[in-house]
Amino acid sequence: MSQRNIIRICAVVLALSGLTILFSTIYPILSYEWEASQKYPVLISPLVDTDTGSFKFSDKDYTKANNWFENTKESDFETQEKRYFTLSIPKLKIDSATVTVGGEDLSDSLIQFPGTALPGKIGNSVIFGHSILPQYFDPNNYLAIFSTLPTLVKGDEVFANMDGATYKYIVREMFEVKPSDIQILEQSTSSSYITLVTCTPPGHPLKPKRLIVRAELVAS
Repeated sequence: MSQRNIIRICAVVLALSGLTILFSTIYPILSYEWEASQKYPVLISPLVDTDTGSFKFSDKDYTKANNWFENTKESDFETQEKRYFTLSIPKLKIDSATVTVGGEDLSDSLIQFPGTALPGKIGNSVIFGHSILPQYFDPNNYLAIFSTLPTLVKGDEVFANMDGATYKYIVREMFEVKPSDIQILEQSTSSSYITLVTCTPPGHPLKPKRLIVRAELVAS
């Protein structure tokens, strides 16, 4: 085989490899968008700046929870006295993941927004978790831990363990909101809820939406 033919074959192999990598990156995002449009009652995708007509690219560090919603800042999350508990979601093979109340580093743990109710209490425990492309999901890696959160459905179980007590929650609803919709932080006096939050589509560089999974306490 001539050197020219070898070079051509190598070029074809490299091109096919590049296309495969590109497809494996883009397909999960497009697939999620299509499925979400069928699954969620509200689908909001603010990808374009209405003032300029251009795409919104962001240099925000999304391993910091304060960057997930507009009008929140680091001081809203960071507190001097941190508290910890664990969260388990059997369907996602998440077992005793650490939740930090009063921190904001999502590469180190799940983060609960300070001032929201603790597990087992009347109110709404709002917990943030990072996500990346779903094929890289790893329940032991906090940067990937919520990558498959969209696969949950109503009726799935979520468990919180705090101070030796275990609380069982059942998923009641799932929906998406804009980064400006901070109403998900509001408290409720009707029951005890856990609200799980992640950026969607998982792996999307623009982080255009927030998936909200709300579960209600059924046993402790």
